[in-house]
Amino acid sequence: MAVKTAAERSFNFSAGPAAIPLPVLEQVQAELLSLPGCGASVMEISHRSSQFDAVMRDAEQRLRRLLAVPDHYRVLFLQGGSRLQFSMVPMNLLGGGGTADYLLTGAWGKNALSEATKAGETKIVWDGASTNYDRLPARDEVSLDPTAAYLHVTSNETIQGVQFQQDVDWGDVPVVSDMSSDFLSRPVDVSRYGLIYACAQKNAGLSGLTVVIIRDDLLERSQDQLPGYMNYRLHAQANSLWNTPPTFGIYLFGLVAKWLEEEIGGLAAMQTRNQRQAAQVYAAIDASGGFYEGHARPESRSQMNVTFRLPSDELQSRFLSEAAEHQLVALKGHRSVGGIRASIYNAMTDEGVDTLCRFMDDFRGRHAGR
Repeated sequence: MAVKTAAERSFNFSAGPAAIPLPVLEQVQAELLSLPGCGASVMEISHRSSQFDAVMRDAEQRLRRLLAVPDHYRVLFLQGGSRLQFSMVPMNLLGGGGTADYLLTGAWGKNALSEATKAGETKIVWDGASTNYDRLPARDEVSLDPTAAYLHVTSNETIQGVQFQQDVDWGDVPVVSDMSSDFLSRPVDVSRYGLIYACAQKNAGLSGLTVVIIRDDLLERSQDQLPGYMNYRLHAQANSLWNTPPTFGIYLFGLVAKWLEEEIGGLAAMQTRNQRQAAQVYAAIDASGGFYEGHARPESRSQMNVTFRLPSDELQSRFLSEAAEHQLVALKGHRSVGGIRASIYNAMTDEGVDTLCRFMDDFRGRHAGR
């Protein structure tokens, strides 16, 4: 049966593409046929028109306010997701030679490294593979090269459910952070990073848009011999219009940023909500007497992706089936970790988390010890 009203929507715990705030979807619905003042959909107007220029400027300005982006950083609206950034980062930042340090805390860091090795010299400065990436390293476990071209980190690993809760600031080497799965979920001190990149479909919109925030001096590393689209400097010089950008994605990103600013009250308020919701789910795990077993160690737990297992595969299948009957969907864990994964990104409501936790308690009561 087709969903006709907001009340019929499921509680979507998908790891991405993920839920979008309902007020944003409602505004998209109202403006889909005609962007106010345009007489056409935002999907139909030129990316070089004054109307779209206003859309893109508003999106960038809201992002700059939310993150307090310093003036000496450029904001780029690109395509290709984080996987393209896995290549663009080393192709641009290793243009003058040197070695890049990679900190591996999960699957996405490993994927980033795999692409970087094709573009230049790399070094693994820490790898959590021995415990299946269930924790983050202490600072003294990481051996950094003070002459490295950059240090690459993944702020949140969606598959294993581990997250850096604080900004990574471990020296003078430029830090490159893949923030795809916790971008705009909390305040970040942009000045501590050389480059931040994030695909939008977790917390900031929909698939097809990638946001890059890059410090001005790093643009000088982009070499002229790079393929055009792969060159950060060309995108910056063209104000993200080197090619036709993902116009609908930028429009929707701007609406999400507006929602964060005007309805949530900024990123500190968003972080408080995310922390409260995550703590509620982790409390249900910790109070289960071992029936639910979390993958990540408590000190490394993600606020975005809560990963856990049940005593058997049979119970996990039953959990997923019964959860769907309560409109709790997209809870299946990634195949490399298994179990359950509740992704509680920005758009997740308190009602959705309450419903999940009540279901977890009820399911445990009916199946524990059997």
